[in-house]
Amino acid sequence: MRLLRRPWTAALGAAGSLALLVFAFIATPTSAAEAGCRVDYTVNQWAGGYTAQVKVTHLGPAVNGWRLTWTHADGQRVTSAWNATVTQTGASVVAVNADWNGSLATDGSAEFGVQGTWSSANPAPTDFALNGLVCGGIGTTPPPTTLPPTTPPPTIPPPSAECGSAVVCSGFEDQTGTTPSGAWQFAAPDCQGTGTAAVDTSVAHSGGRSLRIDGKAGYCNHAFVASTANLSSVGPVMYVRMWVRHTTALPAAHVTFVSLPDSSQGGRALRVGGQNGALQWNRETDDATLPAQSPAGVAQSRPLPTGSWQCLRFAIDTTAPKLDTWLGDELIPGLHADGVPTQDIDQQWLARTTPPRPTTLRLGWESYGTGDDRLWFDDVAVGSSPIGC
Repeated sequence: MRLLRRPWTAALGAAGSLALLVFAFIATPTSAAEAGCRVDYTVNQWAGGYTAQVKVTHLGPAVNGWRLTWTHADGQRVTSAWNATVTQTGASVVAVNADWNGSLATDGSAEFGVQGTWSSANPAPTDFALNGLVCGGIGTTPPPTTLPPTTPPPTIPPPSAECGSAVVCSGFEDQTGTTPSGAWQFAAPDCQGTGTAAVDTSVAHSGGRSLRIDGKAGYCNHAFVASTANLSSVGPVMYVRMWVRHTTALPAAHVTFVSLPDSSQGGRALRVGGQNGALQWNRETDDATLPAQSPAGVAQSRPLPTGSWQCLRFAIDTTAPKLDTWLGDELIPGLHADGVPTQDIDQQWLARTTPPRPTTLRLGWESYGTGDDRLWFDDVAVGSSPIGC
């Protein structure tokens, strides 16, 4: 079965402090010989950091190779990029095509992304230039050169934030004490230390309760709360949605906060956590990671913002080694496995071709060295249909 890759479109305003800004810039050619251009600049930002998805559309004669420039006039710094080579000198930024996306036909486009930092402000650049031609002024997409179809294309609705027929659908409102009970049970899969789990009535995404994990550093501090629901028949694509809030930025060392025991690994886990400051998947059997922990691979993942509720979603194909991951509305490019090995992304992950078959969901904290964190989970759902934020 082919894994659906359509981004979900639930409102980003519900995702805590993460902000989504979309800007469009078009060129005003001064002669018929000049080529026009358009840049769509979509920003996800949080306190002190941001990612931007950049789509450049070439409106003139076909070119083989492109160079997009802009200026960050408010102190922003580009720290990494994907699908283009991006360098910054002072306030000036230059993005050059990758080997495989340099050819642009008339009305052709290429997309790439950047990650960076900001301090006082993070406005969108206003001086984009493609191969030296300024894409000046905020505008709209130029009208099409052909007549639009008489019948508009169908609108595909976003997945509902409601659980529907999901096997797991919990806001922990059924918990009556501070100790997880009933459909949620404390678990320390390998060894137990000082990490703890509790039902919290002071912090919640919705309702009046959430699950709180006080995660501690050190390998033997595993502390999880496991759903008692059997997920063995959920599929063929398993969709997981949760709201998570945490306190300390993901460390350089490997940590896990979601663990999915996997019958294809003999009960060992698919793990979601972080390494090198960014979100990652890890497979317990062979310690493969998604993305690869190279600078280029890590750059295509995302940090998990602290101090606010974040909507985290997964789509796990149980018929092929494919999966997708969303943070809010953004499909994270580094956390995408499509069955075709891509260097720095899923080449290592796809070395194992057996499809995953998760059987249980565990939420908590597992450190493999350094890293304390306090986390909350709320509004958790697992089912066979997409579940929105």
